[in-house]
Amino acid sequence: MNPTMSLADRAHAYVYELQDRITRALEEADGGARFSEDSWTRPGGGGGRTRVVADGALFEKGGVNVSDVHGELRPEMAASLPGDGLRFRATGVSLVLHPRNPRVPTMHANVRHLERGSVSWFGGGTDLTPYYVVPEDAVHFHRTLRDVCVQFDAGFYPRFKRWCDDYFYLPHRQEPRGVGGVFFDYLGAGAEATAKQPRDPALAAPAPIEADAESLFAFVRALGAAIVPAYLPIVERRRNEPFGERERRWQLLRRGRYVEFNLIYDRGTLFGLKTDGRIESILMSLPPEVRWEYGFAPEPGTAEAASLAAICARRDWLAP
Repeated sequence: MNPTMSLADRAHAYVYELQDRITRALEEADGGARFSEDSWTRPGGGGGRTRVVADGALFEKGGVNVSDVHGELRPEMAASLPGDGLRFRATGVSLVLHPRNPRVPTMHANVRHLERGSVSWFGGGTDLTPYYVVPEDAVHFHRTLRDVCVQFDAGFYPRFKRWCDDYFYLPHRQEPRGVGGVFFDYLGAGAEATAKQPRDPALAAPAPIEADAESLFAFVRALGAAIVPAYLPIVERRRNEPFGERERRWQLLRRGRYVEFNLIYDRGTLFGLKTDGRIESILMSLPPEVRWEYGFAPEPGTAEAASLAAICARRDWLAP
C-alpha cells in the first residue's frame, strides 16, 4: 500500500483487498457456491462493490460488501457525528453470513473509516449469533478477538467487548442478539466523541483512546485479518451436525430477532438509509427466510430454552 496516499485512499484500497481475501476463503469453505458481483455508483458521490452468495451447500445467503461514498450529509445526520461541516466520506467493508444448518452460527463483521470535515475516525467490529450456543465456539470466537486486541492495547478487548454487549441488544425484547464479540466507533475522533461511548456504571467515564491514526489503522487491519480464523473453525465443527424441522423453525424465529435489530438499531443500516445509499446493498444483511410467531417462547428444559438463557446471560466467555 502506497504510504504517500491519504489515509482515506489507503482505507479504500484496504477494504477492496480484504473483500477479495474473505470471499475467496468463504467460497473455499462452501465448496461449490460462488459469489456474484455487482459494482455500483451512488448518484451523490462514490460507489461500491457488492458480492452475494445464495443457496450454497454451507451458506443459505451471505454477502461481503465494500463501499466508498462521499458527498454532503443532511444536517440532522451531521449533528449526530463528530466533525465539522456537511462534507463526508465513508469507506468500509461489511459482511453477514447466514448458514443453512441451524447448528452453524450467523456471523457479522465490518470495518470502516469515516471523515466529516476535518475529523476522521475508525469503527467496526464483529459478533457471533448462534442458534444453539456451544460454549467452546463462543470461547474460540472471543479468544481470537482478544488476541488481536492485546497486541495494541490491553484495555481494548474488555472495553470493546462491553461496547458490543451494549450495542447488539434489542431493548424492546430485552435480549442480546447473540454471544457478542467486539464493537467500537469514533476511534481517532478525539475527546468530542468519547462522550458517545457507553458507560459502565461500575467504572468512570471512558477515557479517550490515545493512539495515532496509523496505529488505529493497523489495529483495524489486524481485526479484519482475524474475521476468517475467528469464524471458520466454528463452521467446520458444526456444519455436518444433523438437524430437523424443530431446529429449522427455531433458526427462522431467531432470525426474526436479527431482522428486528438490523432494521431498528443497526448504525450501518441507518447511516446508509440517511445518506441515500444503495438499498440492495444496505439490506443485503437480511436473511432469505425468517419467521415470527405470536407469543412464542421455547419450552422449558429444551435445547432452545437453554440457548436463549445462555445468550441472555451476557457472560464473560474468557473468564477463568
